[in-house]
Amino acid sequence: MRNYFFNIKQYGQGMTEYIIIVALIAVAAIAVTQLFGATIRNQMSGIAMEVAGKDGSTAIAQAGTAAGKAEAAAKNTAKNSLSTFGAQAETGKQ
Repeated sequence: MRNYFFNIKQYGQGMTEYIIIVALIAVAAIAVTQLFGATIRNQMSGIAMEVAGKDGSTAIAQAGTAAGKAEAAAKNTAKNSLSTFGAQAETGKQ
């Protein structure tokens, strides 16, 4: 009986560690999407237009512009701190 409870505790510990790892990955994914959201959106739009047989050069050019803005925002160390975290919500909306 004692062995049974020990196994349950180990299973619970493993599940907790798994949940923490998944949460950290989710936070990282949200941060990347926030920073590069416009770039990814414009690239996917350009690809979809090209696959459909239309000219996607405008969307691809917009993706390049958004990528430049995202790079500049990532390099701006004055804005990238916890004290300015709320102001970074506009970064992905280039």
